[in-house]
Amino acid sequence: MTFVQAIRRAAIGLAATLLLTGAAWAGAPQVKTQAPGFYRVMLGDFEVTALSDGTVGLPVEQLLTNTTKAKVEAALKRAHLATPLETSVNGYLINTGAKLVLVDAGAGALFGPTLGGLVANLKAAGYQPEQVDEIYITHMHPDHVGGLAANGQAVFANAVVRADQHDADFWLSQANLDAAAKESKGFFQGAMASLKPYVDAGRFKAFDGDTELVPGVKAIAARGHTKGHSVYVAESKGQKLVLWGDLMHVAAVQFEQPSVTIAFDTDSKAAAAQRKKAYADAAKQGYIVGAAHLSFPGLGRLRAAGSGYSFTPLNYAVPR
Repeated sequence: MTFVQAIRRAAIGLAATLLLTGAAWAGAPQVKTQAPGFYRVMLGDFEVTALSDGTVGLPVEQLLTNTTKAKVEAALKRAHLATPLETSVNGYLINTGAKLVLVDAGAGALFGPTLGGLVANLKAAGYQPEQVDEIYITHMHPDHVGGLAANGQAVFANAVVRADQHDADFWLSQANLDAAAKESKGFFQGAMASLKPYVDAGRFKAFDGDTELVPGVKAIAARGHTKGHSVYVAESKGQKLVLWGDLMHVAAVQFEQPSVTIAFDTDSKAAAAQRKKAYADAAKQGYIVGAAHLSFPGLGRLRAAGSGYSFTPLNYAVPR
C-alpha cells in the first residue's frame, strides 16, 4: 500500500466514524471575541495607535436632536444599520519620539461591561500605562475620563492629565454637582472620581483654549458639546491628524446631515457650528481625522458630497 492510499483509507474511515456517531466538526463552541483592539499608522515621524475601549449599544433614534426618529431610522437603514446602534469608543496614542501622549482614556468601569478595554489594548499594542507621559482629554464625559482611575488610584502612574479650564471648572465643581438634575449627577461624579488622583498629586494641568502642549501636538477650542470641548491636532513632516473627540457621534446620520445634534450637547447650536466648521476644513485640506465614536479605528478623510460629506476610512496598511 502506498502512502497516498494509506492516507485516503484513513480519511474514509474517519468520515465513516463521524457519520455513525453523529459527530460533526461544527460542534466546537463559538468563541465570540475580537482581535486586540489597536490599529497603528505613521504620521510623518509620529506613530499613532488607535485604541478601542469597546462598543456600546445606543438608542440613537432617541438621542439625536434637530431631526426626527423616522429620518434617523431611514439614514441608518441606508447604511444597513439599526438601533440600538453599536457605537465605538476610541482613544488615540501618539508617540512623538520624545513624548507618549494619550488622547482620551475611555470609560473604565463607568459605562458597563462592554467598555473599559482601552488599557488592555494599550498593553496589547506594546505599551504600558506607566510609559504614558501626557493625557489630553477632549471633554470630561465619563466615556472619555473613566479609564483614568481604578479603585481610587491613577491608572497612568506617571502621566500629566490636561483638559480645557472651562471643562474643569464645570465638571469638577461641587456646586454644579449639587445643582444638577438627578439624571445628570453621575456625569459630575464620574469626572470628579476619575480626575481626583491626578488633582491630588498635582498632575492635572488645565489650559485655556488654543494651546501647544508638546512639540507637534496642540489643543484647539471646539466648545459646544461641553463648555470646554477641545480637539487635538498632531502634525509631523507635513502630515496632519485632527482628533475630534465628540464633535460627532453617528456617522450614518451626521455626515449627510451635519446640523443633526445630540442630547448630550451642552450647547447644541454651538456644537453644530463646530461640526460644520470641522467638516468643511477637513474636506478642503484633506488631512486625516479621528473621532471617539466613529466605527473603530475611526480614522479617515472627508470629501464634500452634495449638501453633506462622505467619510473614507484609511486604507489598511502595515506601518513602515
